[in-house]
Amino acid sequence: MIAYIDGKLAYKDPTMAIMDVNGVGYEIKISLATYSKLPGEGEKAKIYTYQHIKEDAQALYGFLDPNEKALFMHLISVSGIGPGTGIMMVSSMSVGEIRHAIVNEDVRSIQSIKGVGPKTAQRVILDLRDKLRKDELLSKAGVDTVPLARAHNTNRSEALAALVTLGFARAAAEKNLDQIQQKHGNELSVEELIKFALKSH
Repeated sequence: MIAYIDGKLAYKDPTMAIMDVNGVGYEIKISLATYSKLPGEGEKAKIYTYQHIKEDAQALYGFLDPNEKALFMHLISVSGIGPGTGIMMVSSMSVGEIRHAIVNEDVRSIQSIKGVGPKTAQRVILDLRDKLRKDELLSKAGVDTVPLARAHNTNRSEALAALVTLGFARAAAEKNLDQIQQKHGNELSVEELIKFALKSH
């Protein structure tokens, strides 16, 4: 299973990206949200992937945002939704909109997506409603429901964990780290992040 591809973006269009990793080009089917956030061709990128294997074909589906990949994985776990429909869904609505529609049992919004009929929309809500509600409660409590998101910025996560251990309120520490990274950039070490956070308090 290929979890992510980290390399150079060789080509992109609204449905596909080709990533060059040491001279090997990986063709990845992408969502519109991922397309809109991809850097220019020739630049470095990291795409979180799902490898779909059927008897007659193999395909990679990719997402810049680990949360989008997590939602896609939820969607394709529903009977009747394959990766093609899953990509269509996350291209039609944002991660937040889909989650909101499922949690609030908004069948009409989900049904408005091309390729999703009323029965499938109801099945999506029935199968995922409780999982997504649980995720929301956990994330409000500060529990990371997307393990990959941690790999996205390990220094920030380690600094956050350290600050919480030092007695900072989690929400305040997160806000603090956001401000530090906006001001000083994302390349700071764990130690630098913690020092800045302690100084700013």
